[in-house]
Amino acid sequence: MAQWYQLQQMDSKYLEQVDQLYDDTFPMEIRQYLSQWIESHDWELVATNDSLATVRFHDLLGQLDDQYSRFALENNFLLQHNIRKIKRNIQDHFQEDPVHMAMIISNCLKEEQKILASAAKTEDNIGNTQSNMVVEKQKELDNKVKDIKNRVQEIEQKIKSLEDLQDEHDFKYKSLQSGEHETNGTNQKEIKREEMLIREMFIKLNINREEVVRQMADVLNMADLIQYTLIAEELPEWKRRQQIACIGGPPNTCLDQLQTWFTTVAECLQQVRQQLKKLQELEQKYTYENDPITQKKNFLEERALSLFRNLIINSIVVERQPCMPTHPQRPLVLKTGVQFTVKLRLLVKLQEFNYQLRVKASFDKDVPEKNTLKGFRKFNILGTNTKVMNMEESNGSLAAEFRHLQLKEQKAAGNRTNEGPLIVTEELHSISFETQLCQPGLVIDLEITSLPLVVISNVSQLPSGWASILWYNMLCSEPKNLSFFLNAPQARWSQLAEVLSWQFSSVTKRGLNSEQLSMLGDKLLGREAGGNPDGLIPWTKFCKNVNEKNFPSGCGLREYWNLSRGTCWHSGMMAALWAFESSREGAITFTWVERTMNDEPQFHAVEPYTKKELTAVSFPDIIRNYKVMAAENIPENPLRFLYPNIPKDSAFGKYYSRPTEQPEPMDVESPIGPGYIKTELISVSEVHPSRLQDNMLPLSPEDFGVLSRIINPAEIETVQMCSPFPN
Repeated sequence: MAQWYQLQQMDSKYLEQVDQLYDDTFPMEIRQYLSQWIESHDWELVATNDSLATVRFHDLLGQLDDQYSRFALENNFLLQHNIRKIKRNIQDHFQEDPVHMAMIISNCLKEEQKILASAAKTEDNIGNTQSNMVVEKQKELDNKVKDIKNRVQEIEQKIKSLEDLQDEHDFKYKSLQSGEHETNGTNQKEIKREEMLIREMFIKLNINREEVVRQMADVLNMADLIQYTLIAEELPEWKRRQQIACIGGPPNTCLDQLQTWFTTVAECLQQVRQQLKKLQELEQKYTYENDPITQKKNFLEERALSLFRNLIINSIVVERQPCMPTHPQRPLVLKTGVQFTVKLRLLVKLQEFNYQLRVKASFDKDVPEKNTLKGFRKFNILGTNTKVMNMEESNGSLAAEFRHLQLKEQKAAGNRTNEGPLIVTEELHSISFETQLCQPGLVIDLEITSLPLVVISNVSQLPSGWASILWYNMLCSEPKNLSFFLNAPQARWSQLAEVLSWQFSSVTKRGLNSEQLSMLGDKLLGREAGGNPDGLIPWTKFCKNVNEKNFPSGCGLREYWNLSRGTCWHSGMMAALWAFESSREGAITFTWVERTMNDEPQFHAVEPYTKKELTAVSFPDIIRNYKVMAAENIPENPLRFLYPNIPKDSAFGKYYSRPTEQPEPMDVESPIGPGYIKTELISVSEVHPSRLQDNMLPLSPEDFGVLSRIINPAEIETVQMCSPFPN
């Protein structure tokens, strides 16, 4: 069975996870229209071959053209328009980098398989206890919500029956009172029988009134319990999952499910309020001493209103936290003068709320900390800071998205000094959103605040700002704790290691393994305690490493990480190791090892290559052509075998940008002109490896120590060193 077809048969909670995989860069429509064609290719292989990726890119455009023609035959103008727009977007994003497209498709297919596997495990009742408990908890809550909905419908039927009984009782009672029996010649025996019947009807009427009032009280008790679960448990858990997703963790899900629960409870409460109005009408027509409606209606009305108000107040959420579109993987770090987006949703989706809620955004509203922190910066929000919430066509949710906001610092005198206790990237700010729901006899003020965010004025502050966001969301769940960094708590290494792995995975689609995390743990905790999961790391140490670039701080080399995940080389007595360079931001180098006369390893590394240099020559080509100049000025390549004995060209040949054959000395067909000699950029070290000294290595002493510990004379082991902060 086709994978895409299997996904479409799943429950909505799994479909929501699938929806998280696709965006405007590679929309779900392509997956839908070209499902069979997409699944017929090995995209993981395509992602490793530039030529093949280019072919598949143009094949995909051809497939879209075929779809366009098919929709033209069907006279479906709207779908034609969509296909044309999708094709333009694909060309804009991937024309120059078809490998990136292949990587996206490959990753989406793998994530789909994970979702299918997860669903299969759930259906087969397989999985860990915690997962099963979550499923059971949600199933129980779902049953409770369905139960309250059914009970409200039962009350609706009871009230109709009560109304019919009251009308009949009212008719017979008034007939008896009007003396019609006298004109009809009714005897006393029949009159007594009629009076007895009316009395029995009254008793039944009173019992039914008591029953309806009792059922309403039970429904409100149920609503109270369900609301508590939603507001005190499910919603905070979703918000915590959102924090984790913001810092690279698993995608956040279940918001649609929360909306269903919130909306159903709100509909039930609204229906109960209408039913109470109906009971009040029945009471006005006929009441009596100790009438259950008279005794209980005010209490029930106040409780139903209180529950409804509380549900609405807690139903507004920040669906997508503030984020600059230029840095989608770095939410909550905003740069002054750069537009950012943020999206709100009301989890109670009632038709009467559509276009009734006007939301206003404000910055650092009523934040007491800013008055106590000396030098705390102030900002103004520019752009359209009011939006009306309306029903979205995609999923029917009631939402408002702010797309064109930006911040500008207030430059008033004394606004910022150097005497403040916090640096700018430790200052936490927030955006508040306010609106008001107005209905007859009901006014509800709504407010929600974003997660704390960092405001920077220069892109160079982004790594430090992002480090602050990582630390806060890893350790704190209080959205209004803006003074967090005045006394930032320590983190356990097990916590930080997981977050660092998420960071790497968010860009490269691969997390860090135990060896790589061990190296980072050594750097932060020291070699002796690096493997201790409960080892404590203070914020000052983590921040210091990031700011001083002693800690791996990002290189954005996604394609090279996918090329190989840490490799060792050897040539005779030599071996080479390549790794992400941690001492220079955004650079990558390789290191080879030679043996001394005492058979001790001696490490040599070339000057790191930056992303700028790698745009001219690819890293595989550097490895292929790298030379060192011997004493006789004879170039030689020390990198000939991938550990243990794989020829270099066999291991990396598929990544070379050009054939491995050497060009002819003269090329009369040179594109520059006839008679020119072809040139080729080759990386050359002018000092022979045997003459290199330790102090010439670009690796830091700590990194050198790690390599010395891992690589021993008996065996050259695979070593993987990588950056947890890809750009």
